[in-house]
Amino acid sequence: MNNEKIYQLALTCIPNIGPVQIKKLLEYFEQPQYIFESNIKELVSLDNIGEARAKDIVAFKDFERAERELAFMDKYDIEQIFYTDNQYPNRLKNCPDSPIILFTKGNMKLNAAKVVSIVGTRNNSTYGKNIVVELLDYLKDQKDLLVVSGLAFGIDAVAHQACVDNQIPTIGVLGHGLKTLYPYQHKFLAEKMMENGGLVSELFHDAAPDRYNFPKRNRIVAGMADVTVVVETAQKGGSMITANLANDYNRDVFAVPGRLTDEKSEGCNWLIAEQKAELYCSPQQFVQFMSWEETKKKKAFKQRLLFQDFDENEVLLVNLLEGKDSVSIDELNALAEMPQSRLASVLLNLELKGIVESLPGKRYALV
Repeated sequence: MNNEKIYQLALTCIPNIGPVQIKKLLEYFEQPQYIFESNIKELVSLDNIGEARAKDIVAFKDFERAERELAFMDKYDIEQIFYTDNQYPNRLKNCPDSPIILFTKGNMKLNAAKVVSIVGTRNNSTYGKNIVVELLDYLKDQKDLLVVSGLAFGIDAVAHQACVDNQIPTIGVLGHGLKTLYPYQHKFLAEKMMENGGLVSELFHDAAPDRYNFPKRNRIVAGMADVTVVVETAQKGGSMITANLANDYNRDVFAVPGRLTDEKSEGCNWLIAEQKAELYCSPQQFVQFMSWEETKKKKAFKQRLLFQDFDENEVLLVNLLEGKDSVSIDELNALAEMPQSRLASVLLNLELKGIVESLPGKRYALV
């Protein structure tokens, strides 16, 4: 039992313990192993644990399940990314209900500078397909871009295929374990995606494509991205769940408008009307809103820095922003490792000094 990954996996197997409680435990114990070595008295003293959960932790002995999962990963070249690992998506980490473990297969960078989620109906129209293809053809020259979707029929598959065609890294977030692929018709597409992206799941390998798992996976699709683009959707369904989650996470949402008589556009039109999404007009407008255009910084900027009196926190943020077009507030929060209130205060001071500017999409850049 000296394998750290075994303890990480076992942590997610304890009955009645979810991501919120596990994060609380990790704040106190730091290492999963120490949680299993604790006692009821120590556990009960922690917030959101209680006596019943404390007893479940102390009584847990089913490490064999974790060992079987690790053996499967070793056999099929699957990577396990724990919540505290550097490879864990920074944007997702800032979501309170984010998974403790992600299982990944492929060749991927989860912390790209620009991450877009694209979602929509399983029964897309030619109009919806053309919108997605046009957008991704326009985005293909963006540096350090990642596109996320759910590998379902319809808009998801259109987005993944367009990424493969344009050599854009893309990730499919699954609502089942990595032992199987659903829908099986996307097997060839998934294999192509693994060359420049791949598959992600929070579920153990033998988890079936249960209808209860798909709404859960939508929080990963929304949480991993800077912005979610909803292309076609009815007023109920997975895409609307993803859009609402993105709003809850304070992420940007775009919706593609459609005809009032088109059922596939009812959800998008409603999101726009309720101001829960920006109106998508064109790839150019999208890139401009996200401040992803190539911009030239003023030549005098370096000289101006020499005459500024920065404190330690300001120096840290300037260094994080230097050399980048822009950085999201979530990424700054993860990289700076300072309380959100202090981060907001430091950013405001830098804005007042004319060093930093606030951009659309909750992003910041050096002036």
